[in-house]
Amino acid sequence: MSKNNSLALVIISLGLFFAIYVNNTVDKTWLEQSYLYDTYQTDSGENAYIYKGKEVIIKDVVPYHQSPLKQENLNLNLNLNIDSSTNELSHPPLLTQQWVEKDDQQLTLLKPAFHFGLWSLLPAFITIALCLLTREPLSSLFSGIVVGSIMLGQYDLTDAVIIPNLAKEGTAGLLLLYLWLLGGLLGIWSKTGAAQAFANYMTEHFVKGPRSAKLISWLLGILFFQGGTMSTVLVGTTVRPLADKANVSHEEMSYIVDSTASPIALVIAFNAWPAYVQALIFVPGVAFLATEADRISFFFNSIPFSFYGIIAVIGTLLLCLNITTFSGKRIRHAQQRAQKTGQLDAPGARPLSAKELQACNVPSGYNSHVLEFILPLVTLIAIAVSTFIYLGSPKINWAFGAALLLSAGIALIKGMTLTDVVDGFGNGLKGVVLASVILMLAVIIGSISKEIGGGLYLVSLLGEQLPFWLLPLILQLITMVIAFSTGTSWGTYAIAFPLAMPLAWAVCQSQGLANPELFMMVCFATVLNGSVFGDQCSPISDTTILSAMTTGCDLMDHVKSQLVPATFAATLAGCLWTLTVYFFA
Repeated sequence: MSKNNSLALVIISLGLFFAIYVNNTVDKTWLEQSYLYDTYQTDSGENAYIYKGKEVIIKDVVPYHQSPLKQENLNLNLNLNIDSSTNELSHPPLLTQQWVEKDDQQLTLLKPAFHFGLWSLLPAFITIALCLLTREPLSSLFSGIVVGSIMLGQYDLTDAVIIPNLAKEGTAGLLLLYLWLLGGLLGIWSKTGAAQAFANYMTEHFVKGPRSAKLISWLLGILFFQGGTMSTVLVGTTVRPLADKANVSHEEMSYIVDSTASPIALVIAFNAWPAYVQALIFVPGVAFLATEADRISFFFNSIPFSFYGIIAVIGTLLLCLNITTFSGKRIRHAQQRAQKTGQLDAPGARPLSAKELQACNVPSGYNSHVLEFILPLVTLIAIAVSTFIYLGSPKINWAFGAALLLSAGIALIKGMTLTDVVDGFGNGLKGVVLASVILMLAVIIGSISKEIGGGLYLVSLLGEQLPFWLLPLILQLITMVIAFSTGTSWGTYAIAFPLAMPLAWAVCQSQGLANPELFMMVCFATVLNGSVFGDQCSPISDTTILSAMTTGCDLMDHVKSQLVPATFAATLAGCLWTLTVYFFA
């Protein structure tokens, strides 16, 4: 057994031991979680608020002091629920949420949440440590899930953990999109030779070498500014054929795709992000956050302070221009390896994209054409953009489904047999099945990490007595850790914003800042950008996995190579945020 495998076995054994210890001896710390929404009265006199574009009626409001979910009552009820024989909680709070009216007549949604203190970070720590040590994400993610499940006392992994998470609408949607639709589309493009025809066309007319291939990739990343998985998949799928033909290393390409996916969504924010985030940042008594329109305006006004997003996008542009001063040793070595040897992956790499998608098996007598790639791609983009404009959110499944059907239809019309089309589709599914399983496990470990309360624990450590100039940096660091350990930026927003924004306002008031709106904007930007950094660099993030999958890179090669330039950008951004509030707030 190798040294790394022995060490991994020790880490797993310790993780299981500590998980059992936590489940049996560590008490949960329950906290009151307050969620403030911009509520109003309907024509019929009922209280309501808007959530995800839909009106939600508020029912059964109770006075705040009577709610069992108020922190004082929560502590009292939990003390009464302690089993004296075991010193453990006999049952958790009976209510999962409750609307209350505070003394100032402000309606607030209360929810109970818990954490295990520092132990709450254990599943994420085990997963990430094993990923870095073994370079094997599948077993690492599964180990983290087992550890987290034991901490929660859920020993039936299949029925209590995996199946309920797979049954969630978001998880099922991910698997449908990335296993059936994306895999099938890539498989048919491989079978028809469409991707290769596109690469040949771009090389003949536009791409003259690695630099121009990377520049086109960067420009596409800017163009698809919707952010997240949509941008990652669109850009990665489009640029891989031409980048491979131009001998661009997969480490460079995965970094360019990943570092323009979410960072650009912070800078060109004409997407779904402002509408989602504004619902999380309402603070009573703050005039510039009073209404939904005010909060969206606040989001756009804070864009100049999205220093990490701006620096990350500029950093990828420098890499595209072959300026690797800030890119780190791994990316420089990858670039030199690809140029000198033509090897796009490091020795011993295990790309997430299987060889079914790397080969071009066009049936004899079938003539590939570049339009077989361009027409489905244009259809995909047109549906995604138009549904965002008219429906408020991009219908990605519709877009990929239409592109898949169009690609198959063109192939059949041109004379390819149905057997060959189905064979291409099947090869596409086989090509992405490993990445889809990894993606599924990443979603589950993120859900477990959130339930265990690692992010909640970190944010609860903050206090109003901090020096005001230190708060943005601490918010940045905490959200980076939360997003890195959960693999989601939007999930981190849901944890951090309802706590960070009221805290930032309290610091403004207690320390008498001259420019409170600017201070709030900077604190807002640190949460927004810190979460994106953690998501981008996390080996359990969907965008990280998809960046590696669509560009054909080894997952851990991608994670390790992008960590240096991303950390450089985050460090510089942290300095700028600190200096901004110190001198101007």
